[in-house]
Formats: sequence, structure tokens, C-alpha cells
Amino acid sequence: MSKKDDDDKVKKLLEDAHDQGALSAAALAALDVVDVGAQIQSGLGCTVDDVAASEVVLLTMMPDDSQSIAHAGNTDAVRDGHNFVIEALRGSKQSGEVLAHTRYLNGHVLCAYTGLEHAVAMTPSNYNPHLGTPLYDQTAVVLGTVIAKAQELAQAGIAVRTVTLLITDGGDYGSTRCKPADVKAIVTDMLAQENHIVAAMGISDGATDFKAVFRAMGIPDRWILTPGNSAGEIRRAFAVFSQSAVRASQGVQLGGFSN
Repeated sequence: MSKKDDDDKVKKLLEDAHDQGALSAAALAALDVVDVGAQIQSGLGCTVDDVAASEVVLLTMMPDDSQSIAHAGNTDAVRDGHNFVIEALRGSKQSGEVLAHTRYLNGHVLCAYTGLEHAVAMTPSNYNPHLGTPLYDQTAVVLGTVIAKAQELAQAGIAVRTVTLLITDGGDYGSTRCKPADVKAIVTDMLAQENHIVAAMGISDGATDFKAVFRAMGIPDRWILTPGNSAGEIRRAFAVFSQSAVRASQGVQLGGFSN
């Protein structure tokens, strides 16, 4: 596909979601930016023809690859936490129904949507946190990818649930397109559909009020994790998320992490 074809495909999926009431005009506008279509396309991965299940769970993670992760000595903990979630889902009864996608906070696609058996683990060679924190811009791209993939599957008659985890150890630094309100418009529409979970992990930097940051992005408090800045706390937070992801894959209606 050419870049224009990619953009057109993504635009059509998002417009269809809007037409069906799954995306508001405000959310569609937040996603209708020149280069977002190509970024979303790069995460869509496997085709509908590759999906044998009649029900699918989209597991999506956005690990922070900013320099502060490395500076705080948390590179291994974030890497291990991400991999733990993948392994937890692989061990679940519904593992064959899960498609996984990982895109780093600065836009690198580690793994476009694929079956769990092909999901790519984070390793020292593919994860080197040394960049900035364009939290709002990339959250919009990641959530746009979730919406587009869910729409693509739904149009093929496949029931879809989604579980997304955003991970950062700082507030936004470097976004040029989106503001918190833009992200909130997207998150609000997703949560109204009742088949999406949007969760966020704010790893303490000693200064950022992550509940305030994520609330401004539309994420409910019950889906916010705020581990301290230690490997043990970060790994425990990933374990909490993995439990929710497994339960969501089993069709359990979850009201938040405490349930």
C-alpha cells in the first residue's frame, strides 16, 4: 500500500466509527491530523483473514522510552513488566483470542497487532529509553490504532474487547499536536462503548501528580496505577494490570483495578 492508501484506509475506519456513533466529532478531529494515519496504519498488523476467533481481545501497551526511565534505573523493570503481561496472557485460557500491539511512547512500533505467540518481547537490544515524553500526541496515536483495529474487526463480524495500558514516568514534554482535552475526547468515546479499558501507569518522578495528568486525559482514577520509583513497585503494578487484562480477556466486566 502507498502512504496515501494507508491514510485513506485509516481515515475510512475512523469515519465509519464516527458514523456509527463510536467516535464524536471532537475525537475524530483529534485523530484527523496529516501524519497520524500512517502512524496508526503501522500498528494495525495482521489482517482480518488472519483472525480465526469469533471474539478478540486487543492488548495494547505504550511503554515509556524517555531518558528519565534510564536515568532512574528503571529500564529493566519496565521491560520485565511489559514481558510479564504478555506471558500472563499467553498462560490464560483465552490466549488464542488475544492480539497484542506495543508502541513506545516516542512512536517506535515494537510489534503491530499479532497473535500472542508472535508478540515481541522487550529486550536490551530493542528498548533503549533515551528520548522525550510526547505523552498526548502518542496517546492519541495509540488509541486511534486501538479504535481503527477494533472497527476493522467489528466490520468483519468479530466481537472485540480492548485493554490498553499507557506508561510514563513524567508529564507531557514534546507534544506538538494534541492537548489533554483532545485525548480526553477520544478516551471518553471509548469508555462510552463499554468494551474498552484504558488504563495508565504513572511511575513516580517525585514531582508529577499523575492522577491529575491522567484525569485531564479522561482516564478514571480506578484505572490509574501510581507505583513508586522502584523496580519492585513497578513490577507489582504491571502484575496488577496483567490480572485485569486476563480477567477482561475472559469476558469479566471490570470496574477498575480494585475489582
